[in-house]
Amino acid sequence: MSDVQKVQVGEVQLAYRVWGEEDAPPAVLLHCLGEDGEDWRGVVGRLAGTHRVYALDQRGHGLSDWPGEYGFARWRDDAIGFLQALGLERVTLIGHSLGAVAALLLAADRPELVDRLVLEEAAPPVPADPPQEAPDQPAGPQSFDWQAKLAVVAERNAPDPLWWEALAKITAPTLVIAGGDASPIPQERLAEMAERIPDARLVTVEGAGHLVHEDRPGEFLAAVTSFLAP
Repeated sequence: MSDVQKVQVGEVQLAYRVWGEEDAPPAVLLHCLGEDGEDWRGVVGRLAGTHRVYALDQRGHGLSDWPGEYGFARWRDDAIGFLQALGLERVTLIGHSLGAVAALLLAADRPELVDRLVLEEAAPPVPADPPQEAPDQPAGPQSFDWQAKLAVVAERNAPDPLWWEALAKITAPTLVIAGGDASPIPQERLAEMAERIPDARLVTVEGAGHLVHEDRPGEFLAAVTSFLAP
């Protein structure tokens, strides 16, 4: 695997890994809650054949700082700062779950930074129905800051209403990947989300569930590489 590097972004130091040729077009990967950049290991080899791939450990995860302050807007702003710190422009932005929400907020807020957008099993920014309950922290050390979990639950239950409206501001061609009926994400909401994004297509990998790139990497890569093809 790639060596871990670190960069200062605002008040946090963020860890990341890089693969691919230096002069290849950049692709930035944002993982889900509880994971880190290593989570993409099953698909990064194929992606790095055509792109310079950056897999970020988001704040509160992996080898990045765990400051205790979390939320989708912070993860969005961290990703914006990461792109600016590394001088990356017009990136392919690929996010899964938590990372997909951060990615769509980034693409809506700073459309000039995103060339293509891939949203895998994003939790649509509408109130969860039924509301989620904040779980107790398990005993023993965790691989991520449990405060991040609590922040996600709180914002899933009461997201900023402007986030749903912001989907219309995304200008990048967008691929929405859904995991089908086995997913805990309401699939009809993912379809609505794709409809709200001006230039979006929806691909459903039936039976994949929430972890499409992990459990069905071949179908995930087929959808993504077809979408990214010139």
